[in-house]
Amino acid sequence: MKIRTLEMELSGCSYPGRGIILGKSEDGKKAVAAYFIMGRSENSRNRVFVSHGEGIRTEAFDSDKMEDPTLIIYSPVCVLENKTIVTNGDHTDTIYTLMAQGQSFEEALRTREFEPDAPNYTPRISGVMDIEKGEYNYALSILKSNNGNPEACNRYTFSYSNPIKGQGHFIHTYKGDGNPLPSFEGEPKVIRISGDIDSFTNLIWKNLNYENKVSLFVRYIDIETGEYDTRIINKNQ
Repeated sequence: MKIRTLEMELSGCSYPGRGIILGKSEDGKKAVAAYFIMGRSENSRNRVFVSHGEGIRTEAFDSDKMEDPTLIIYSPVCVLENKTIVTNGDHTDTIYTLMAQGQSFEEALRTREFEPDAPNYTPRISGVMDIEKGEYNYALSILKSNNGNPEACNRYTFSYSNPIKGQGHFIHTYKGDGNPLPSFEGEPKVIRISGDIDSFTNLIWKNLNYENKVSLFVRYIDIETGEYDTRIINKNQ
Protein backbone atom coordinates (compact mmCIF):
# COMPACT_ATOMS: atom_id res chain seq x y z
CA MET A 1 0.00 0.00 0.00
CA LYS A 2 1.32 3.43 -0.91
CA ILE A 3 2.63 5.57 1.96
CA ARG A 4 0.80 8.89 1.95
CA THR A 5 1.69 12.26 3.43
CA LEU A 6 -0.65 13.86 5.92
CA GLU A 7 -0.25 17.16 4.11
CA MET A 8 -1.91 15.71 1.02
CA GLU A 9 -4.48 13.65 2.92
CA LEU A 10 -5.69 16.53 5.06
CA SER A 11 -5.33 19.50 2.75
CA GLY A 12 -7.08 17.59 -0.02
CA CYS A 13 -10.20 16.89 2.05
CA SER A 14 -12.27 19.76 3.43
CA TYR A 15 -14.22 17.56 5.81
CA PRO A 16 -12.73 14.24 7.00
CA GLY A 17 -14.82 14.72 10.16
CA ARG A 18 -13.10 13.08 13.13
CA GLY A 19 -9.81 11.28 12.65
CA ILE A 20 -7.47 8.90 14.47
CA ILE A 21 -3.79 8.38 13.67
CA LEU A 22 -1.75 5.65 15.38
CA GLY A 23 1.83 4.73 14.56
CA LYS A 24 5.50 4.91 15.52
CA SER A 25 7.87 7.86 15.55
CA GLU A 26 10.64 8.33 13.03
CA ASP A 27 13.31 7.25 15.53
CA GLY A 28 11.33 4.16 16.53
CA LYS A 29 11.30 5.12 20.21
CA LYS A 30 7.80 6.53 20.57
CA ALA A 31 4.27 5.25 20.06
CA VAL A 32 2.29 8.03 18.39
CA ALA A 33 -1.40 8.86 18.70
CA ALA A 34 -3.39 11.75 17.29
CA TYR A 35 -7.09 12.55 17.35
CA PHE A 36 -8.86 15.54 15.82
CA ILE A 37 -12.43 16.77 15.60
CA MET A 38 -14.09 19.04 13.06
CA GLY A 39 -17.51 20.63 12.82
CA ARG A 40 -19.87 22.20 10.31
CA SER A 41 -22.58 23.41 12.70
CA GLU A 42 -22.22 26.02 15.43
CA ASN A 43 -22.99 23.33 18.01
CA SER A 44 -20.20 21.05 16.78
CA ARG A 45 -17.72 23.91 16.55
CA ASN A 46 -18.50 25.08 20.08
CA ARG A 47 -16.10 22.60 21.68
CA VAL A 48 -12.64 22.28 23.19
CA PHE A 49 -10.44 19.43 24.38
CA VAL A 50 -9.52 19.50 28.07
CA SER A 51 -7.31 17.17 30.09
CA HIS A 52 -9.21 14.50 32.00
CA GLY A 53 -7.12 12.14 34.12
CA GLU A 54 -4.57 10.57 31.77
CA GLY A 55 -6.84 11.27 28.80
CA ILE A 56 -9.00 14.08 27.48
CA ARG A 57 -12.64 15.11 27.35
CA THR A 58 -14.64 17.38 25.06
CA GLU A 59 -16.39 20.33 26.67
CA ALA A 60 -18.51 23.22 25.45
CA PHE A 61 -16.44 26.34 24.83
CA ASP A 62 -19.46 28.52 25.53
CA SER A 63 -21.98 26.60 27.63
CA ASP A 64 -24.73 29.13 26.82
CA LYS A 65 -24.50 28.21 23.13
CA MET A 66 -24.58 24.45 23.62
CA GLU A 67 -27.76 23.14 21.98
CA ASP A 68 -27.43 19.37 22.26
CA PRO A 69 -24.52 17.55 23.96
CA THR A 70 -25.55 14.19 22.49
CA LEU A 71 -22.78 12.66 20.36
CA ILE A 72 -20.43 15.61 20.79
CA ILE A 73 -19.55 15.59 24.51
CA TYR A 74 -17.51 12.52 25.44
CA SER A 75 -14.05 11.31 26.48
CA PRO A 76 -12.06 10.57 23.30
CA VAL A 77 -8.93 9.29 25.07
CA CYS A 78 -8.44 7.22 28.21
CA VAL A 79 -5.73 4.95 29.61
CA LEU A 80 -6.26 1.43 30.96
CA GLU A 81 -3.01 0.17 32.50
CA ASN A 82 -0.64 -0.22 29.50
CA LYS A 83 -3.37 0.46 26.92
CA THR A 84 -4.35 3.82 25.45
CA ILE A 85 -7.86 3.95 23.96
CA VAL A 86 -8.86 6.56 21.38
CA THR A 87 -12.34 6.91 19.87
CA ASN A 88 -14.74 9.43 18.36
CA GLY A 89 -17.54 8.92 20.88
CA ASP A 90 -18.81 7.52 24.14
CA HIS A 91 -17.72 4.03 23.09
CA THR A 92 -14.40 4.98 24.72
CA ASP A 93 -16.18 4.16 27.98
CA THR A 94 -17.58 0.91 26.56
CA ILE A 95 -14.14 -0.29 25.45
CA TYR A 96 -12.53 0.74 28.74
CA THR A 97 -15.16 -0.95 30.91
CA LEU A 98 -15.34 -4.23 29.00
CA MET A 99 -11.58 -4.55 28.47
CA ALA A 100 -11.13 -3.97 32.21
CA GLN A 101 -13.45 -6.96 32.68
CA GLY A 102 -11.26 -9.13 30.45
CA GLN A 103 -12.98 -8.77 27.08
CA SER A 104 -11.03 -7.98 23.91
CA PHE A 105 -11.15 -4.78 21.88
CA GLU A 106 -13.30 -6.51 19.25
CA GLU A 107 -15.62 -8.09 21.80
CA ALA A 108 -16.25 -4.71 23.39
CA LEU A 109 -17.08 -3.14 20.03
CA ARG A 110 -19.62 -5.85 19.19
CA THR A 111 -21.89 -4.19 21.74
CA ARG A 112 -21.95 -0.92 19.77
CA GLU A 113 -22.96 0.33 16.32
CA PHE A 114 -22.61 3.49 14.21
CA GLU A 115 -24.08 6.75 15.50
CA PRO A 116 -27.88 7.21 15.21
CA ASP A 117 -27.57 10.55 13.40
CA ALA A 118 -29.66 9.92 10.27
CA PRO A 119 -29.08 10.42 7.40
CA ASN A 120 -25.29 10.41 8.00
CA TYR A 121 -25.07 7.40 10.34
CA THR A 122 -21.60 8.56 11.30
CA PRO A 123 -19.18 5.65 11.74
CA ARG A 124 -17.78 4.96 15.18
CA ILE A 125 -14.02 4.80 14.81
CA SER A 126 -11.65 3.66 17.53
CA GLY A 127 -8.09 2.61 18.24
CA VAL A 128 -6.18 0.91 21.02
CA MET A 129 -2.43 1.01 21.65
CA ASP A 130 -0.78 -1.74 23.69
CA ILE A 131 2.68 -0.97 25.09
CA GLU A 132 4.36 -3.42 27.43
CA LYS A 133 7.98 -4.34 28.21
CA GLY A 134 9.31 -2.48 25.20
CA GLU A 135 6.83 -4.05 22.78
CA TYR A 136 4.16 -2.09 20.95
CA ASN A 137 1.20 -2.94 18.77
CA TYR A 138 -2.05 -1.25 17.92
CA ALA A 139 -5.44 -1.82 16.31
CA LEU A 140 -8.01 0.38 14.59
CA SER A 141 -11.71 -0.25 14.08
CA ILE A 142 -14.68 1.21 12.25
CA LEU A 143 -18.37 0.43 12.76
CA LYS A 144 -20.48 1.72 9.87
CA SER A 145 -23.88 1.35 8.28
CA ASN A 146 -24.23 -0.90 5.26
CA ASN A 147 -23.78 1.73 2.52
CA GLY A 148 -26.13 4.08 4.35
CA ASN A 149 -28.65 1.38 5.30
CA PRO A 150 -29.09 1.53 9.10
CA GLU A 151 -30.62 -1.95 9.25
CA ALA A 152 -27.14 -3.50 9.12
CA CYS A 153 -23.85 -2.69 10.82
CA ASN A 154 -20.55 -3.52 9.13
CA ARG A 155 -17.64 -4.06 11.54
CA TYR A 156 -13.98 -3.88 10.57
CA THR A 157 -10.89 -4.24 12.76
CA PHE A 158 -7.31 -3.78 11.57
CA SER A 159 -4.42 -4.97 13.76
CA TYR A 160 -0.78 -3.94 13.44
CA SER A 161 2.00 -5.75 15.31
CA ASN A 162 5.59 -4.51 15.49
CA PRO A 163 4.81 -1.23 13.68
CA ILE A 164 7.39 0.20 11.30
CA LYS A 165 9.17 3.33 12.52
CA GLY A 166 8.17 6.50 10.76
CA GLN A 167 4.83 5.04 9.68
CA GLY A 168 1.28 5.06 10.96
CA HIS A 169 -2.32 4.42 9.98
CA PHE A 170 -5.02 7.05 9.57
CA ILE A 171 -8.76 6.44 9.73
CA HIS A 172 -11.50 9.08 9.70
CA THR A 173 -15.27 9.20 9.71
CA TYR A 174 -16.04 10.71 6.29
CA LYS A 175 -14.57 10.54 2.79
CA GLY A 176 -15.30 14.25 2.47
CA ASP A 177 -18.06 16.82 2.63
CA GLY A 178 -21.58 16.07 1.36
CA ASN A 179 -25.21 15.68 2.32
CA PRO A 180 -25.51 13.06 3.61
CA LEU A 181 -21.87 12.80 4.60
CA PRO A 182 -20.20 9.82 2.85
CA SER A 183 -18.61 7.32 5.25
CA PHE A 184 -14.94 6.37 5.16
CA GLU A 185 -14.21 3.39 2.91
CA GLY A 186 -11.41 0.82 2.75
CA GLU A 187 -8.44 0.12 4.99
CA PRO A 188 -6.85 2.79 7.19
CA LYS A 189 -4.42 4.85 5.13
CA VAL A 190 -0.69 4.29 5.60
CA ILE A 191 0.86 7.66 6.40
CA ARG A 192 4.33 8.98 7.12
CA ILE A 193 5.17 10.11 10.66
CA SER A 194 8.13 12.47 10.91
CA GLY A 195 9.67 14.85 13.40
CA ASP A 196 9.10 15.35 17.10
CA ILE A 197 5.76 15.84 18.81
CA ASP A 198 5.67 19.58 18.16
CA SER A 199 6.44 19.39 14.46
CA PHE A 200 3.97 16.53 13.98
CA THR A 201 1.27 18.42 15.88
CA ASN A 202 1.84 21.54 13.82
CA LEU A 203 1.80 19.57 10.57
CA ILE A 204 -1.64 18.12 11.34
CA TRP A 205 -3.15 21.37 12.62
CA LYS A 206 -2.02 23.59 9.78
CA ASN A 207 -3.33 21.15 7.14
CA LEU A 208 -6.82 20.71 8.62
CA ASN A 209 -9.44 22.87 6.90
CA TYR A 210 -9.41 26.22 8.70
CA GLU A 211 -13.18 26.74 8.75
CA ASN A 212 -14.02 23.25 9.96
CA LYS A 213 -11.22 22.28 12.36
CA VAL A 214 -12.05 22.40 16.07
CA SER A 215 -9.52 20.58 18.28
CA LEU A 216 -6.44 18.34 18.09
CA PHE A 217 -4.81 15.94 20.56
CA VAL A 218 -1.35 14.39 20.00
CA ARG A 219 0.58 12.07 22.31
CA TYR A 220 4.06 10.53 22.04
CA ILE A 221 4.60 7.58 24.42
CA ASP A 222 8.07 6.22 25.19
CA ILE A 223 7.88 2.53 24.28
CA GLU A 224 10.48 1.54 26.89
CA THR A 225 9.30 3.56 29.88
CA GLY A 226 5.65 4.37 29.16
CA GLU A 227 6.23 8.05 29.88
CA TYR A 228 4.42 10.42 27.53
CA ASP A 229 4.20 13.96 26.21
CA THR A 230 0.87 15.45 25.13
CA ARG A 231 -0.16 18.41 23.03
CA ILE A 232 -3.67 19.87 22.80
CA ILE A 233 -4.72 22.61 20.38
CA ASN A 234 -8.15 24.22 20.42
CA LYS A 235 -9.35 26.68 17.80
CA ASN A 236 -11.55 28.24 20.48
CA GLN A 237 -9.26 29.97 22.96
